[in-house]
Amino acid sequence: QVQLVESGGGLVQAGGSLRLSCAASGSISRINTMGWHRQTPGKQRELVATLTSVGATNYADSVLGRFTISRDNAKNTVYLQMNSLKPEDTAVYYCHYIAPNWAGWGQGTQVTVSS
Repeated sequence: QVQLVESGGGLVQAGGSLRLSCAASGSISRINTMGWHRQTPGKQRELVATLTSVGATNYADSVLGRFTISRDNAKNTVYLQMNSLKPEDTAVYYCHYIAPNWAGWGQGTQVTVSS
């Protein structure tokens, strides 16, 4: 099993920046995908960005050019740098981990962007 601990959410004005972190611990597989989804009340959880252990990235169109995902494999940590934030980016952001032996979610961290 893998434990995921997120940090970095908060309140920011439109146009501002935040960086989210997600640290994985436990039975980490060398081959895995980590990333972020987000969810607002009444809506389905949606993909934000993913990054595989070999460096392949995938972004939602809505964040392309504004958000950057990165990872430190030595620390088993994935980061989401969010720039030019918009009120519509307000959501609970969930870290996820997918590997052959286990898949799961973090507890979520709230990001609120005020207009």
